[in-house]
Amino acid sequence: MSAVDSVSHVERGTPLAPSKSLRVLISDLFGYGLVSAAALGLDWGLLIAFVKAGLNYQVASTISFTLGMLLAYAGSVLLIFRGRRQRTIGAEAVGFFAIGFLGLALNQALLFAFVHFAGLGVGLAKAPTAGFVFTFNFFARRTLLFVSEATAAK
Repeated sequence: MSAVDSVSHVERGTPLAPSKSLRVLISDLFGYGLVSAAALGLDWGLLIAFVKAGLNYQVASTISFTLGMLLAYAGSVLLIFRGRRQRTIGAEAVGFFAIGFLGLALNQALLFAFVHFAGLGVGLAKAPTAGFVFTFNFFARRTLLFVSEATAAK
């Protein structure tokens, strides 16, 4: 190996291209983020509407979150992770909703904590809650439910 060969790409001024797995992760995260934003819009809007109509915020949150999860499932399998199934559609749906209901439990616990211990209003408490739940749901679903794009291509 010559001295030139041992010089790193960075030292030569040529940036390293991100690996394919990193590009796929970024693409998945962006797409899932868009689908989740639509689901969150539905969830948050219904939550506020239900609470204003007099429904308890925990009950309202359960209903609105579940409806948002249905939208997230449709968008995920039709737009983001299509062609990357490891299981039958039924098993995939069960896994997706099982992870979603764990996300719902996290959602409920965080909303309770932000409302009762931090003194935030329900609408404001939903903001940090949504961030935590999005992160949990994305990585759980991507890791446990959908194969990587490279594996799916084989």
